[in-house]
Amino acid sequence: MARIYLSPPDLAGNELELLRDALESNWIAPLGPHVDAFEAEMASRVHVPHALALSSGTAALHLALEVLGVGVGDEVWMSTLTFAATANATTYVRATPVFVDSVRASWNLDPALLGQALDDAAKVNRLPKAVIAVDLYGQCADFEPITAACQRHGVLLIEDAAEGLGATYQGRPAGSFADLSILSFNGNKIITTSGGGMLLGRRKEWIDRARYLATQARSQARHYEHEAIGFNYRMSNLLAAVGRAQLADLERRVTARRATNAAYRRALGHLPGWAFMPAAPGCVSTFWLTCAEIDAPVYGGDRDTVIDRLAAADIEARPVWKPMHLQPIFAGARCIGGSVAESLFERGICLPSGSNLDEAQRTRVVDAILAGGHAQS
Repeated sequence: MARIYLSPPDLAGNELELLRDALESNWIAPLGPHVDAFEAEMASRVHVPHALALSSGTAALHLALEVLGVGVGDEVWMSTLTFAATANATTYVRATPVFVDSVRASWNLDPALLGQALDDAAKVNRLPKAVIAVDLYGQCADFEPITAACQRHGVLLIEDAAEGLGATYQGRPAGSFADLSILSFNGNKIITTSGGGMLLGRRKEWIDRARYLATQARSQARHYEHEAIGFNYRMSNLLAAVGRAQLADLERRVTARRATNAAYRRALGHLPGWAFMPAAPGCVSTFWLTCAEIDAPVYGGDRDTVIDRLAAADIEARPVWKPMHLQPIFAGARCIGGSVAESLFERGICLPSGSNLDEAQRTRVVDAILAGGHAQS
């Protein structure tokens, strides 16, 4: 029986056609017509005017901080419940990460905690240069109060929508809420280019500056002229061709993941001690990954017991993100709150959620969980 993966790549069907076009045109190096088209199509989909296709979501985060002028001596406040890239990019510009707790209503950045902390920081002239809000597991952060708090104090806002493409908040698409936003097209994301990412924004000069830096900061000249340190961060025309095929199939993928989430809730929602990640008001999540908390004393087994049971059935599952303030590399970093994120990590599980997961595979996952005998508790 084939292994069930957490979130495997899902081919749309016309990737080969677009790849063949790229190969036959001999545009196989970075840049090319598919890169231009992918940027335009994504900008239209996310409702922003400017987009820059890059080698990874991490590269997009790095360039966002670079073009916003974040550097030595600056603080960047961010969700602590996130993948390491969000925090790692801050260290690339030699700024200091400060972590902010989650709110149980969405598992995302706590807007009330952030707002109060910004008010307190303003009183002692210790405001951060930027805030990074993460769209966690396919659900947008609560951007109305987050944006208001940042604007009140003149703090720049970056939306890490690496996990959020296809989601909406108050009717607007993920990736459209901040000064700059980023997407990821890693192999496990809702669409993939194998590896890749994108930087999105409304100010042309910021995206133009990022484009310059991403192309080894080569100045306009007959020869190779460099007036700044640049990076090799551009996406290849081949990968952009794959991305275009995947993006055209986005709605099906969102529908499939939402259906999987609904199926899990129907099959497992009655289990004692299980609580699925809340669907926040005003948000339409893609449920990139379906996640739940397991209260071990009530359920009769902890999160790791369930992961081990699934592994024995050749099914991949994993804990939710380990908060950044608990990571060894960020030991000693300041965290505003933290107990909610710690609890979510301690008890949270991510279930197989790929858009190509079929009904029989979902049944295998459910049966493996129910085989523990706790359904009758």
